[in-house]
Amino acid sequence: MISELASIHADAKIGENVEIGPFTAISGDVEIGEGTKIHSHVSIMDGARIGKHCEIYPGAVISAVSQDLKYEGEYTTVEIGDHTTIRECVTIHRATKDRWKTVVGHHCLLMGYVHVAHDCFIGNHCILANYTGLSGHNTLEDYVILEGKVGTQQFVHIGTHSFIGGGSLVRKNVPPYVKGAREPLTFAGVNAIGLRRRGFSDEAVAQIEDAYRIIFVQNKNITKALAIVEKEIPDSAEKKLILDFIRSSERGIMRGPL
Repeated sequence: MISELASIHADAKIGENVEIGPFTAISGDVEIGEGTKIHSHVSIMDGARIGKHCEIYPGAVISAVSQDLKYEGEYTTVEIGDHTTIRECVTIHRATKDRWKTVVGHHCLLMGYVHVAHDCFIGNHCILANYTGLSGHNTLEDYVILEGKVGTQQFVHIGTHSFIGGGSLVRKNVPPYVKGAREPLTFAGVNAIGLRRRGFSDEAVAQIEDAYRIIFVQNKNITKALAIVEKEIPDSAEKKLILDFIRSSERGIMRGPL
């Protein structure tokens, strides 16, 4: 299960039934959960905490020191949840003293050449397609999908169940349940297909669409639009999440369609 050609530090904590391919290097301050498969030519550095039943493909580098020039050698980690797949040449960097850990959740898929910078928090069931790059301090909530070659600025927050089209640049926060695309990033509708696939009722999807029609389509300023949503849209968990997210977005949210 573990190749004789792998380099594994004696202090590394390796769970049961872990597979490790040849020419993979694992440092001492590393923990790998049971059933995880690590292919050849992977580098797993100090501070890595990898969950159960993950799969990591050749060329990936996990828990390299942050590229942030403010990093001063403080002890930080990378934490990867269970059942997450990390494809070829993905890089995931350790945090700084801002958040102390970089996190990738459970059941995520990071496709080839994805970069996750320091202090990023990625939720569960997220998909980052090929060549996507996250700058530092990003937060992606559960079920976020980023198509290929998406790039983000630092401190961006992307809400749950959102979908960002390929080649997009994310400079402002993206509220939950929406699709974003174009340049600059623009509201492109509600992620209705994704929501229905995940069990949202037609009634809930329609209510989300009504809320965003007021916020993004009717060309009102955000403060006025939120007041109308508060008054006219029936109370629900989805409505509350939308309002709370936008009101707490100090950096602003993506634009509506012209």
